[in-house]
Amino acid sequence: MSVSICVIALMLSSTTARGVEPNDAASLARQAIAICKEADLVPPAQRAALLEAGLARAEDAVRSDPQDAAAHFAIFCNLGKHLKGRGGWGLLGGLNELSRARKELDAALALAPDYPTALGAKGQMLTELPRLLGGDRDEGERLMRRAVAVDAENPRLRLLLASFLETSGRRDEARTQASVAVGILERTGPPNELANARTLVAGLQERMNTKATKD
Repeated sequence: MSVSICVIALMLSSTTARGVEPNDAASLARQAIAICKEADLVPPAQRAALLEAGLARAEDAVRSDPQDAAAHFAIFCNLGKHLKGRGGWGLLGGLNELSRARKELDAALALAPDYPTALGAKGQMLTELPRLLGGDRDEGERLMRRAVAVDAENPRLRLLLASFLETSGRRDEARTQASVAVGILERTGPPNELANARTLVAGLQERMNTKATKD
């Protein structure tokens, strides 16, 4: 899949935050987050360059308005995804970047404590990080549950929680969360996310049936 025309236009844009009015920060942050999401859809060979473009746009947003929570989250999103693509949160060569990513995510939550996407992202990060690097599965789960409570109609947050619950052996609750996400996506789409959610539910049910048979 090739990079969309929209994202190519963003990457080629020479606009920076220098001279940009502070009220443009929200637009810059939205563009940076859109680039971060787009990175999941492009071939690995294109991903690093795309995330670098997203990070640059996010940095422009923060320079334009340091009090914009979404701008700080956009830095985390692009930088964190780049880190994970290079081998995961625990990659020793990326400790400085990891520290910066966490700082930006914490800044976003300090400015907007009920920012659901940031809550979910921090929860996921804490469950995936080794304890030596600050990982905390209990706190991570608490944050993911809080994210779902704040934005109950967000299917991505429910699927994030469902994936964690499955890895924790709580497949019944994982299936419940994933099934709710399927119901939301049936109303709102997009089709590819609905298909992925249905696959997750089917896989959970199959594994639960297998375990029940063995027991």
